[in-house]
Amino acid sequence: MVDILDDRPLKGRGTHSNRAGRFEAHSRLRTDDGWARVGSDGWDGEADLEMAPATQVRLDTSRSVISYNDSPDVNFDRSINPYRGCEHGCVYCFARPSHAYLGHSPGLDFETILYAKRDAPAVLAKELRAKGYVPRPIALGANTDAYQPVERAERITRGVLEVLRDFRHPVGIITKSPLVLRDLDILAPMAADGLARVAISITTLDRDLARRLEPRAGTPQRRLEAVRQLSQAGVPVSVLASPMIPALNDNELEAILAAAKDAGAHQAHYILLRLPRELAGLMEEWLRLHVPDRADRVLSLIRQCRDGGHNHSQFGTRMRGTGAYAQLLAARHRLATRRLGLDQRRWDMRCDLFQPPPQPGNQLALF
Repeated sequence: MVDILDDRPLKGRGTHSNRAGRFEAHSRLRTDDGWARVGSDGWDGEADLEMAPATQVRLDTSRSVISYNDSPDVNFDRSINPYRGCEHGCVYCFARPSHAYLGHSPGLDFETILYAKRDAPAVLAKELRAKGYVPRPIALGANTDAYQPVERAERITRGVLEVLRDFRHPVGIITKSPLVLRDLDILAPMAADGLARVAISITTLDRDLARRLEPRAGTPQRRLEAVRQLSQAGVPVSVLASPMIPALNDNELEAILAAAKDAGAHQAHYILLRLPRELAGLMEEWLRLHVPDRADRVLSLIRQCRDGGHNHSQFGTRMRGTGAYAQLLAARHRLATRRLGLDQRRWDMRCDLFQPPPQPGNQLALF
């Protein structure tokens, strides 16, 4: 595992290091002996670009695709993630540490070595037909984005939606990608039957900050346009002003919510930045590279919200934090959503329409 230590960001990537995951026995340090880049200022632009690794897509052959949870912090007990890793490259992504379980770095590996569950639609159909299966809303993309750039070619998410549509199964999508609009032909009819809803994540309205925080995600303006088109098509849509990063984008909370309302959102939520495991070091590297004048202030406020650490794992506080700053942020959100009419707690989704479609050879079931 090689740790890329540079004093400049890598083009199109959220992190600039590849520190070993917590399960690795060894790590290696990459150093510059002065000969690798020979430009007039000691750097060669073309070589610099080459340092940013290309995306690899590998096959994931998981035998199941539905993951179950018992967390009281979320309003779903099951989810599907068509991909492991995420090319959006969001530096703050709480899913980064999960890549360590695959023997990869939560840094650059997470956004460049992806695993695609190409059998997901077929596996899902089998799971939904299992005897005793009880339908409840499935969250699509709860860990990594189901509409990340590789979905354009892989089309796994669309295949999963086709299965859910055919089974009349409720689904809630969480994404920051305008690519979700591609599947309006499926989502709009499902939404009309109370079977679909979408949550769009908008971290900032500042396009430059978004480019650095989320280098391969859609711009804030395109995400707002996705909110507008989803709403106009009759798909219930909410906006996640997440994560709120103290002293970096927290001043935008009310502006994000107001823009969401103008675009047609019906509901809004937020999550305070979480920094589990390796993510704490990656986030600190990003802060010192991109906003060195505010890095210490951001890290100090995070610790104030996490009892002196970087993360809470306890249910009830991990999404919101504790302390004076966290309480102020919660109050601001509560007042803004109430004023804008975005404080609806949840939507009811229909589970009573669930019906596995007939398979070849099932004709006798009609008599």
